[in-house]
Amino acid sequence: MSMTITSTAFKPGTQIPKENTGEGKDVSPALNWSGVPQGTKELALICDDPDAPRPSPWVHWVIYGMAPDLAGLPDGIPARETLTDPKAVQGTNDFGKIGYGGPMPPKGHGKHRYFFKLYALDTNLSLGPKATKQKLLDAMKGHILAQGELIGTYERK
Repeated sequence: MSMTITSTAFKPGTQIPKENTGEGKDVSPALNWSGVPQGTKELALICDDPDAPRPSPWVHWVIYGMAPDLAGLPDGIPARETLTDPKAVQGTNDFGKIGYGGPMPPKGHGKHRYFFKLYALDTNLSLGPKATKQKLLDAMKGHILAQGELIGTYERK
């Protein structure tokens, strides 16, 4: 089963605005989604860059513990471990920080793709703050009811 995820900041497959990158204000883009299936207990989102010059994708955002009736996230989610509005918990990105870290590919490395992946889960994970992408993926194993994906791009010249 799949969900639809969109952004008011960029269209699928197009460039992420500079304000949502490390070259700009480095604020998270607004995201909206639909198609969350019945029985969902929690939503989680991972943003990563599979084009990073390393063996595994560079992780830009890990956020989980979101209510199943949440229809999206506003732009500029603060870099705090635990959020109250919207209720969510944020993990550690590959910059070694909590929350969103925007695109910042190496100059001249070409266009990178950024995958915003949303997961509907059939359980509450009860993960504390600062979980890594791998810890979240391990906890979600066997509990994914549906997922959706939005891809944006960015290139530093």
